[in-house]
Amino acid sequence: MFTVLTRQPCEQAGFKALSRTSAIIALVVLLLSIAVLVAITLIQIHQREVLLPGLKYGIVLDAGSSRTTVYVYQWPAEKENNTGVVSQTFKCSVKGSGISSYAENPQDVPKAFEDCMQKVKGQIPAHLHGSTCIYLGATAGMRLLRLQNETAANEVLASIQNYFESQPFDFRGAQIISGQEEGIYGWITANYLMGNFLEKSLWHMWVHPNGVETTGALDLGGASTQISFAAEEKVGLNTSDIMKVSLYGYEYTLYTHSFQCYGRNEAEKRFLALLQESSTETTFTNPCYPRNYNTTFTSAHVFGSLCTVDLRPETYDPDNIITFEGTGDPSLCREKVASLFNFKACHDQEACSFNGVYQPKVKGSFVAFAGFYYTASAFNLSGSFSLHTFNSSMWNFCSQNWSQLPLLLPRFDEEYARSYCFSAHYIYHLLVNGYKFTEDTWPQIHFKKEVGNSSIAWSLGYMLSLTNQIPAESPLIRLPIKPSAFMGILASLQQWPCCV
Repeated sequence: MFTVLTRQPCEQAGFKALSRTSAIIALVVLLLSIAVLVAITLIQIHQREVLLPGLKYGIVLDAGSSRTTVYVYQWPAEKENNTGVVSQTFKCSVKGSGISSYAENPQDVPKAFEDCMQKVKGQIPAHLHGSTCIYLGATAGMRLLRLQNETAANEVLASIQNYFESQPFDFRGAQIISGQEEGIYGWITANYLMGNFLEKSLWHMWVHPNGVETTGALDLGGASTQISFAAEEKVGLNTSDIMKVSLYGYEYTLYTHSFQCYGRNEAEKRFLALLQESSTETTFTNPCYPRNYNTTFTSAHVFGSLCTVDLRPETYDPDNIITFEGTGDPSLCREKVASLFNFKACHDQEACSFNGVYQPKVKGSFVAFAGFYYTASAFNLSGSFSLHTFNSSMWNFCSQNWSQLPLLLPRFDEEYARSYCFSAHYIYHLLVNGYKFTEDTWPQIHFKKEVGNSSIAWSLGYMLSLTNQIPAESPLIRLPIKPSAFMGILASLQQWPCCV
C-alpha cells in the first residue's frame, strides 16, 4: 500500500512566490556586484595612469666640474612595479673637461656630447626615443662660473639647450643644481640602491624594511664636497643645513652641507697657491708631489679660479709660468694640507666641522663615493678598512719615487698619479679633523663606486625626484623647511608627465 502525498493549491502558490523572490534577490546581488566592479575600475582609471607594458627609460647627464657623465636608467612601465626597480643600464663619459670649461667657446659644447649620445640612441629602442626624458644637471663647476660670469654660464646652458632640442629625446632642460640638492640626491641614491627605503615582502608587496637605518653619503667632486646623513630629531639649532625629507611615507631629519671650493681639484689649486706664499719666485717645492717629479703651470691655471682669486699675488700675470718640484715628503704634505681648513673657527665646539660650519655628530654607516673612492682605490683599498690601514697605505705611496708609480698603479695617468698623495692627505683632514670621524667610527665608512651595476652618484636620486618614480600614494620628497631652489623643482614636476 502506498500513500501518495500531493501539494495543496496554497502550498504550490507559496513555493512559486518564494522562487520569484530568490531570483530577484540573486539578480539584485549580481547587478550590485557588477556596479561595484565598474566603480572600482573607474576609480582606478581616474586615480592611476594607465601605462603600456614594457620598459621606460630616463637619461641624466651629470655635468660635473671636471667631466660630464651620461647615465641611462630603465624601469618596468607598470605603475605598481615602478618602485625599487629603477636600474642603470648604460654609462658613458663625455670626452674632455666639464661644461664650465667652455665658457669662452660655448658653441663647442655639443661636439663633446655627440659620441656618447650616438651610443645612447643605440641603447634605447627607437620607438621609445620620443617618450624618453633627458635631464642635465650641472654642479659646482657651473655654480662657480655663474658667480664669476653669469652671462657665460647662460650661454653654455643655451648651447646645450639648442643641441638637445634637435635630438629625438624629450629634453627637460639644463639646470645648475645647488650644493644642497647635490648632497641630498646623493643621499637618496645611496640609500635607494642599498634598499634602505623599501623592500619586497613575502607577499611581493613593497614595505619599509624593519629596523634598517639609513646610510650617510660622502661625495667628493672636483669643485665641491658634500656630507649628508640622518641627524637626531633634537638638533637644537635652526639652520638651513637641517631639513625634513619625506620618502615613501617616512620622514627623515637630514643634515646636509656642501663646501664650495673644497672639491679635490679646486682644493689642490688653493694648495698650490698657498705654496707660493706671495713669493716672486717662479719655482717652488711641493711635498705632496712624488720625488723627482717636476711640472709647470701657467699662473692662470692656479689663480684663474674664483676659489683662488683672493690668493693672487700683487704681480699676478696669467701668462707667467710656475714650476713645482716634488719632494715626496708625506709628513710635510700632511702639515701643509691642514692649512686649507680653518679648524680654529669652531672654537672647540663639538657640533662644528671647520670654517665655523655647524655639523651634528656623525653617526651610523656612511658610503664615500666619487673622489673618495678613486683615491682609496689608488692604494688598493675599497669597502671598509681601518684608519691605520688608510694611513699606512698612504704613507707608503707618498714615499715613492715618481718612476715607481707606473708599477704601483693599474691605470697610470700623470694628472691623477701626481696628485694622489695630496688627495689622500686632504681626505684625511676632511674626514678626521673636519667631519670628526675617529679610529672607532672610520671603519663605518664604506668606500664604494657602485651597488650592483648602478653607480653611486647624485644623478639617480635626481632622476627619481624629477620623474616621480615612487608609489602614487607616497610623495618622494618634501623639501625644505625654508623656500629654496627645491621649490622650483617641485613645481616643475607637474609639467613633466612623460616619465611619471
